[in-house]
Amino acid sequence: MSQIFLIVAAILGGTGVMLGAFASHGLKSKLSESLLSAFETGVTYQFYHALALFVLALWLKQSQSVWFVVSGYLWLAGVVLFSGSLYALALTGVKWFGPITPIGGVLFIAGWVSLLVGAIKLGAGS
Repeated sequence: MSQIFLIVAAILGGTGVMLGAFASHGLKSKLSESLLSAFETGVTYQFYHALALFVLALWLKQSQSVWFVVSGYLWLAGVVLFSGSLYALALTGVKWFGPITPIGGVLFIAGWVSLLVGAIKLGAGS
């Protein structure tokens, strides 16, 4: 599982750089300030969770807690729904992408809670 999360973290990090550059150089003059800000928020959260997934993948080499694996999948789903909906909203202007964003945010939070539970259970086992 750790190898899959490492690969996904690398993909999310690399595409985060590309999307950030695209926003900065290609979209700045084409989008309103609010839509550009939404796009940049998507990039920021994608990066945060790419880094979290990278660290988690390294940690999974030491501890194969199901809670940690669940965290990784929740973060990945969060990136798809949270960041993806912000990218779609910014690029298309279609407002119905907006209500998808909080679902992704809830998945991010659930991933962090899962990490917390795993960490507590890890400590309880020692």
